[in-house]
Amino acid sequence: MATGKTGIVLEGGGMRGMFTCGILDVLMENHIYVDGMVGVSAGIAFGCNYKSRQAGRALRYNVRFAHDKRYSGIASLLKTGNYYNAYFAYKLVPTHYDIFDYNVYEESPMECYAVCFDVKTGDGVYHRLDRVNDDFFEWIRASASMPIVAQPVEVGGHLLLDGGLADSIPLEFMMSKGYGRNVVILTREEGFRKTAEHWLWLMKPLLRKWPKVIEALKKRPALYNKQLQQVREQEKKGNAFVFRPTTPLNVSRTTHNPDEMNRVYQQGRNEAMQRLDELKKFLSDSLEENPTANE
Repeated sequence: MATGKTGIVLEGGGMRGMFTCGILDVLMENHIYVDGMVGVSAGIAFGCNYKSRQAGRALRYNVRFAHDKRYSGIASLLKTGNYYNAYFAYKLVPTHYDIFDYNVYEESPMECYAVCFDVKTGDGVYHRLDRVNDDFFEWIRASASMPIVAQPVEVGGHLLLDGGLADSIPLEFMMSKGYGRNVVILTREEGFRKTAEHWLWLMKPLLRKWPKVIEALKKRPALYNKQLQQVREQEKKGNAFVFRPTTPLNVSRTTHNPDEMNRVYQQGRNEAMQRLDELKKFLSDSLEENPTANE
């Protein structure tokens, strides 16, 4: 059995991430924290609230602004090139409408990483988010910027898009950082396999400026399915505790329906509560090996 630090790995998936929010909120309510976290796309956009200890925040602002054209929608896409309005969603919401707790985030010793995709090189970029400064939400926005419905984000000397193009389930990354045991939160049900993108033929003309993105989209199914196998192997070895939806979430990545958001969120909560004792046992074993793992 692996030793070392304990981490959390958060897959993306747009509003499937409400499932992740439900689980993380149960962890916060039970004062369960780990040494580090990595998130991809919606995984980091919602998961950053775990480090700032703001249970309920991600669901709250998504429900509040579900039908607000300033927040997201076709109008924003046509006007700005971003389905989720960069200024409103990533500047105004966390600073004026549902304030992100900068102080708690920065005081927490938990390491936090965002995964992005460099559109010029085709490489994954793993950025550690220590300080809530001007670039903080730009890194998160970059990680969650899906091709076609978002423009590449320029930050940290890179031009970036959705981290899922590079590394949808960054368990291997966390292991390379010394996180021998990890809680992995997936947003696809057991047995799911990613297949080729049906709309790739239509996306190619729109992405001709970024050939590395097209290349990544072609390779993504095989890479994703390989990562799922790695998760299973680590789970069997006792090095990973894996949350998967017990049934398909059946929700659009960009749903504007608060009832659907709440349904998926509640499914996450229910599954976390049902397995809470099992999770605590996994983490207590980790604590015996690494006494500083929980706060």
